[in-house]
Amino acid sequence: MVVIEKEDAPARHQTSHNSGVIHSGVYYAEGSAKARLCVQGRRLLLEHLAEHAIPFELCGKLVVAVDEAERPQLRSLEARGRANGVEGLRVVGPDDIRAIEPHIRGAGALVVPGAGITSYARVAASLEAELRDRGVAFRYGSPVTAVDLIGSTVRLVAGSETLVADAAIACAGLQSDLVARLAGASPSPRIVPFRGDYYVLRPERAHLVRALVYPVSDPRFPFLGVHFTRRIDGPVWLGPNAVLAFAREGYGRADVNVAEIAGTLGHRGFQRLALRYWRTGLAEMRRDYWRPAFLTALRRYLPELTESDLLPGPSGVRAQALDDDGRLLDDFAYDRIGRFLNVRNAPSPAATSSLALAREFADQLEAALV
Repeated sequence: MVVIEKEDAPARHQTSHNSGVIHSGVYYAEGSAKARLCVQGRRLLLEHLAEHAIPFELCGKLVVAVDEAERPQLRSLEARGRANGVEGLRVVGPDDIRAIEPHIRGAGALVVPGAGITSYARVAASLEAELRDRGVAFRYGSPVTAVDLIGSTVRLVAGSETLVADAAIACAGLQSDLVARLAGASPSPRIVPFRGDYYVLRPERAHLVRALVYPVSDPRFPFLGVHFTRRIDGPVWLGPNAVLAFAREGYGRADVNVAEIAGTLGHRGFQRLALRYWRTGLAEMRRDYWRPAFLTALRRYLPELTESDLLPGPSGVRAQALDDDGRLLDDFAYDRIGRFLNVRNAPSPAATSSLALAREFADQLEAALV
């Protein structure tokens, strides 16, 4: 077995730029791959964390309804979570919110006790070490530039090397649609990069958030909205927003790839999405470029926040699949062409689900090899 990676080390993109949350499976539609694999993946992940002595904490999460209009959605989320096999869920009122998170305000909340935090960069490092012990080879700095399906083999050109394999799985994230095209798969759905910027709570104010505080999300979008995340190493991240990145790997506002942004803007699906949700897009951009607007969104949950509490934080880029009709794919998706499997859409909770996803993909390829 060989692992091919275009970067010079593992976890250079989504894996090391995410919030580090261990999800429980509350948000995802019953019967979806996300719901099933998140619950399975969480169990496998916790076993892996314990076995490899990777720090983690099941600190719990509050999904907060800021007003009475959002309260009915808490019961819907509770019912969905229970249907997905999530245990310990309960809806609480304002007094219980203050008992759990003294500085958070809301009309009600869903308590998700099984949610937690860890470091997925450390998870990736542990997986690499375990695979190396089992004789797996790694090729870093080797971007794949050709994929040819020849008979019962898969021929890959990676860097300066050509490899011939019985089967291959591609998990290319922000490049997944490009890899699909190399293998002769449909160019749709297309990956659209959405950048999420975080602020970090000033260290002396970190006591304002004990664990995880999430909003009641907008069901029209696969994004969860701004939230409060205590990291396993102590800091509290605030955010993120979700704005179009100007490059597939554009982690900063000034990172621009003219060809990539032109390809996104010229895509029929993106144009339809933009026409449908231009007001939402402008609101996200306003929060991204104007700190008081970001603060206003956060103060709906934590009223005592001030602008001086917000320090510049990291950012991440989400690889989001978008079809030609302007629909954002919400579930995990992949292409299988003979003995080549390409992961097409694997956004959150992919990190939590990763070990279950790996088992799923391996099973798919084993079936193809029979």
